[in-house]
Amino acid sequence: MKGATNQTKVHYKGSEEDFIIFLEDVEVYKKWQSDKSIPLAHFVSAFKIFITHKQGNQGQFDGASKSTLENEFGTSNEDDVIKIILEKGTVQESQFPERTGPKNDSQGANVGGQPSR
Repeated sequence: MKGATNQTKVHYKGSEEDFIIFLEDVEVYKKWQSDKSIPLAHFVSAFKIFITHKQGNQGQFDGASKSTLENEFGTSNEDDVIKIILEKGTVQESQFPERTGPKNDSQGANVGGQPSR
């Protein structure tokens, strides 16, 4: 069994799109907000910017294209855009319930390991 997991993201509502960045460590992110010397790699989950096709913070996440970033932020430099989203976006935490692994319902079948003919 895997325990319940929290997923934290920063949501930025743009004029044409909603942008999402996933965080690894919320506490370090909160420190970064007042101390920009902390490297983003210490709390950003993946250096990837997602869009939700105007579905708010829900819905399907797709990678943001350079033209989408350019239109919204005036740059397609992902590091710059990530900083803007981190500074102006809102933190949202989602909790995913405990997950259980697949159950092996075929226990006892082919116990001897004999190949079928």
